[in-house]
Amino acid sequence: MTKPTDVRVLSVASTQELIKYRSPIKFGGRVVIDAMLLNVTLEVETRDGKRGQGFGSMPMGNVWAWPTDAISTEQTQAAMLEFASRLEKEVAAYKGIAHPLDITVDWGEKYQSIADEVVAAMKLPQPMPKLAQVVAASPFEAAIHDAQGKALGVNSYNLLGPEFVSKDLAAYLEPPFAGEYLDRYTSRQPKAKMPLYHLVGALDPLTTGEVTTRIEDGLPNTLGEWILADGLTHLKIKLNGDKLPWDVDRVVAVDRVAEETQAKRGVSTWFYSCDFNERCANVEYLLDFLAKVKELAPAALGRLQYIEQPTHRDLKAHPENRMHRAAAIKPVVIDESLIDLESFHLAREQGYSGVALKACKGHTEALLMGAAAQKYKMFLCVQDLSCPGYSFLHSSSLAARIPTIAGIEGNSRQYCPSGNVAWKERFPTMFTISDGTVGTSVLTGPGLGF
Repeated sequence: MTKPTDVRVLSVASTQELIKYRSPIKFGGRVVIDAMLLNVTLEVETRDGKRGQGFGSMPMGNVWAWPTDAISTEQTQAAMLEFASRLEKEVAAYKGIAHPLDITVDWGEKYQSIADEVVAAMKLPQPMPKLAQVVAASPFEAAIHDAQGKALGVNSYNLLGPEFVSKDLAAYLEPPFAGEYLDRYTSRQPKAKMPLYHLVGALDPLTTGEVTTRIEDGLPNTLGEWILADGLTHLKIKLNGDKLPWDVDRVVAVDRVAEETQAKRGVSTWFYSCDFNERCANVEYLLDFLAKVKELAPAALGRLQYIEQPTHRDLKAHPENRMHRAAAIKPVVIDESLIDLESFHLAREQGYSGVALKACKGHTEALLMGAAAQKYKMFLCVQDLSCPGYSFLHSSSLAARIPTIAGIEGNSRQYCPSGNVAWKERFPTMFTISDGTVGTSVLTGPGLGF
């Protein structure tokens, strides 16, 4: 059934923007010093003649989306940008008129063939992972959802019910969702404010004694300084996953600094998450880690809210990595592996008890996986990709509109604050942090909310 609010693409254009990091970040054994943003502008027209221009922006995040030793990081980034360039031509030529959910599903059917063309043209020695494909495509998805809302003068999260969408969720997911729409799994208003998860990177100094060269730009340099300056109550700790003593010592050290600093603030409650970036060899490593943290810093274990994907992202190739025992202690969330409904169910089968949503995997996919996670009563969180400016607002709007999500990850203010400058004055509650929260009540505008 067609709807007068269905849209067609009138035009699309993209630009690239390089943002240098204030300080390097290390994850998955690699050090990242800058971010390449892909910015997409897309204009649509509804069936009844209303026009709107939407915008989407996302770091390409190739080190995370395409980790490999067979191809240089320069090549993987170039391949993802070439993928985006070819997708842009497909989007410009697309003739369908539908809801953005249906349009982006149609686009998704082209991703693999575009990726194969790029790999062949660049003579790369391995295929482009699906994760890299969806990251490169994500600004286009954001832009068309945003554009529909702008055309109608309505927030995009309020365009997800049966009066706007022609098919129920069973068409996008599976039979148990028959008769349901995404308005059931999203909120009509964003949460007023949400706790911000601050990243404690493996290279980040915890104390002044660990600072080798102080960055004199007015921002904090140590964990203690960040906690005091921003009133932080949620800390995400990056770990190695292959050096158990280091990982345990790192959590103990973070907890020690947090205890000392929070005592100065008179704060008694705060939380951690731990991210091993898939580098644990098996679940036994994780269980040993949890046992050792409990022995040396039991309060730290009590503060641990969840654990991000600890083992290899290829779930099919590693069926032995089952998380049931660890998930009985703390929620273990699937991250890098989550790219579709099949991987969602495989993760559940292998014992994962939570889901990490990311706007960089595509707005449509994030909404659908958010619905699936709620349906099956899984722990939910939203994480970013060091998203600056617009992409952080997008990630935050997603978190603020999904009822069961309790916090927002956002570390661009730490590593690439220059990418926030153009947005800070317009949305001060989102980029100026004083009580450990972001003020998401402002994300109510047409389109994606900002």
